[in-house]
Amino acid sequence: MAQFKKFSFKTFTDRGFNLTPVEFKDAIPFEVKRLYYVTGMDEKQATGQHCHKIEQEVFIQVAGKCVAIIDRGKGKEKISLQGPNDAIYCPAYVWHGFEEASRDCVILALSSTNYSPDRSDYIEDYAAYLQLRDEKLHPVL
Repeated sequence: MAQFKKFSFKTFTDRGFNLTPVEFKDAIPFEVKRLYYVTGMDEKQATGQHCHKIEQEVFIQVAGKCVAIIDRGKGKEKISLQGPNDAIYCPAYVWHGFEEASRDCVILALSSTNYSPDRSDYIEDYAAYLQLRDEKLHPVL
């Protein structure tokens, strides 16, 4: 099973502006099929927390800051994303969502799947997630 990770991108500032390249072959452990971004959040609003059974995602904090709520098998934890170099990789079965966003927060997401409006890949009930995760990690023989 792939592992959650937080990482930072290198930014080049030597030409009078900031350039932060994202080399897919080095930073993204899957073929990118979709890109989307989240804007318009504030400190009182949060995204819906959930996990995916198949989809993998890399979230890049493009502007502003926010807090990622993550459960990678150890219970929920808060991970601060502070700026345009911070990113997290969420493989399948990693619970995730975002909160405490600054007004200028922009989160760019790279996804391993195309959008599916039926949401059949989503687990949005935390108790169901915990049960499924435990079954997946400790199958009954």
